[in-house]
Amino acid sequence: MGKNVFVLLLAMGCSLVAHAQQDGFRAFFKVDEGFDVVKENVELAITEQGLVIAHHSDVGTMLARTAADLGAEAPVYDNGVVIEFCSASLSRQMMETDPTLIIFCPYGIAVYTLPGQPGTTHITYLRYSKLGPQHAKQALLKIEKLLDDIVQQAIDW
Repeated sequence: MGKNVFVLLLAMGCSLVAHAQQDGFRAFFKVDEGFDVVKENVELAITEQGLVIAHHSDVGTMLARTAADLGAEAPVYDNGVVIEFCSASLSRQMMETDPTLIIFCPYGIAVYTLPGQPGTTHITYLRYSKLGPQHAKQALLKIEKLLDDIVQQAIDW
């Protein structure tokens, strides 16, 4: 299990607390803010990097819509979306190192809220360097830095 890091941030004149963890293959954060604000902040941070959002995968709605058909009674998320985007330059570096890593493109940052936890929003992304081959590690670490920069910027707002 990863080490907890507690970071006190100031955003828009009010303090937000973000709890960050890493457990090997993913980084995840808990932010004391509502879903819509955090999602918009992540979207803005992506576009601030000069990147284009390719797709929003509304996982929360899909799970809610199919719950009855699957015999599920409890919701998994109140809200849950994966925001997908790519960096042409970083993706090229990654795939020139290993063409099979096309599977890591587009990158995704998930933003979600859980039932019974109003006012707390979660953010998570994959740590590709822990999943990909060793010979591509440097390229994958650059992508992880981009993902972390985006999340940190979203939290800082």
